[in-house]
Amino acid sequence: MVKVAPSVLSANFAELKKDLDSIKESGADWIHYDVMDGHFVPNISFGYSILNDISQVTDLYLDVHLMISHPIQYVEQFIKAHASSITFHVEAMESEEQIRELIQIVHSQGIDVGISIKPQTSVQDIEKYLEDVDLVLVMSVEPGFGGQPFQKEAVDKIQQLSQLKEKYDFLIEVDGGINAQTGLLCRDAGVDVLVAGSYIFHAEDRKKAIDSLK
Repeated sequence: MVKVAPSVLSANFAELKKDLDSIKESGADWIHYDVMDGHFVPNISFGYSILNDISQVTDLYLDVHLMISHPIQYVEQFIKAHASSITFHVEAMESEEQIRELIQIVHSQGIDVGISIKPQTSVQDIEKYLEDVDLVLVMSVEPGFGGQPFQKEAVDKIQQLSQLKEKYDFLIEVDGGINAQTGLLCRDAGVDVLVAGSYIFHAEDRKKAIDSLK
């Protein structure tokens, strides 16, 4: 069954613990935590201190998505803040050597590591790293803002990655414009983890919304 990872970016931070308890009770598997720096993407969210606070009030898997420049400079802080997995963008890295160094740093701390691609980045651009990562995050919108429509090119990438999973061992995750309809397209293509923000947190019935993705 597909895992559902509500994006905490859409939560009510004045009632954060209540919201986290609510999504867990409604059947969420992970918490997706988007980190934006206003440089790699044109928006700013939150850093490692809030992640640490969240880790104190939930036992859900903390799926950290770094949409930031120079992630290698900050990764240790997110590890200390109790990330369960850390996903970085291949587009934010300067070299293959740096990518492999970052993967090694995260794995050395017993943390899962993921690699993410924007809509214009091909699966071929990351194929050489698939044997070393635990997760591939396919962005089905341009990262930086919620509420964008789903880009169907992501389905083709999920299908490509699903075929490559026969050779390598990793999870396929998709983020951006996910609802019951687009979630079904991704499930049929072979996705393992669906990230959804407003579709879950703004739903009148969060359990029904989560169930519709599974």
